[in-house]
Amino acid sequence: MLELVFVIVILGIVSSIGAEVIAKVYESYIVQRAQHRASIKTQLAMNQIVNRLRYVIPGTMVRRVTKTGTPELVTNDMVADSTGNDYNVLQWVAMDGDSFEAISTTSNTGTGRRPGWSGFCDVTNSTSETSLSTPGSKFSITTKIRTNLGYTGKFAIFFPGDDNATAHFGTGSGSTITLDANPDGRIVERYKLARSSYALVVENSDLFLYYNFTPQRDTPINGTKSLLLKNVSNFKFQRRGMTTRIKICAEEPISEDVNISSCKEKAVF
Repeated sequence: MLELVFVIVILGIVSSIGAEVIAKVYESYIVQRAQHRASIKTQLAMNQIVNRLRYVIPGTMVRRVTKTGTPELVTNDMVADSTGNDYNVLQWVAMDGDSFEAISTTSNTGTGRRPGWSGFCDVTNSTSETSLSTPGSKFSITTKIRTNLGYTGKFAIFFPGDDNATAHFGTGSGSTITLDANPDGRIVERYKLARSSYALVVENSDLFLYYNFTPQRDTPINGTKSLLLKNVSNFKFQRRGMTTRIKICAEEPISEDVNISSCKEKAVF
């Protein structure tokens, strides 16, 4: 009987130690899984943001406290506004990189191999200030790509060196852009064509991407809305020269009162 009691006691001790070890292993697994999920989700969202920010047109990036708040040019600081409110909105116009990087497959060589738009104007041979010759362009490609991606409306053309980043609207045919109105002498030999504005907006702790709305600085934010990341705890950004720096943090819940946080920071040139 005494031996049986000793065996039972020893088994109890071993069981308690084993249960504690198993509990700690499981707890570590839960934490690591939450960290992995938070890191993957944050990284995927950051990749989506970077892919769009790399096409930003200089002078078009603004920030807002709310989606309908007053737009301000993004500066090299990440602080809140004068009243202490955080900036929850980053908005910009991006050049149409899809049709710029696309190449006509009519021919593999010669004049048939052209992009949708070349980014260069032949100012000398343009017939007027509203009819601009852009050698090397094939706007039928641009129109087709825009249509396939669900974009409608006119082209927005931006000329560098314009402090106001003015959008000039028009249409394209062949290798000629026809503007709706006189651009007030802001024509130079380079241009960028845009199809949409973009905005990152934090709403109820979730980060959304707005796109497919008027490609013009300070324009009201509307269009299509897509969820990028849930449970965002930190959203900061700054613009210095031609570089945009952005930081986002998101939380992954483990229990009702415990969360794991993951942060990602990128500089986009």
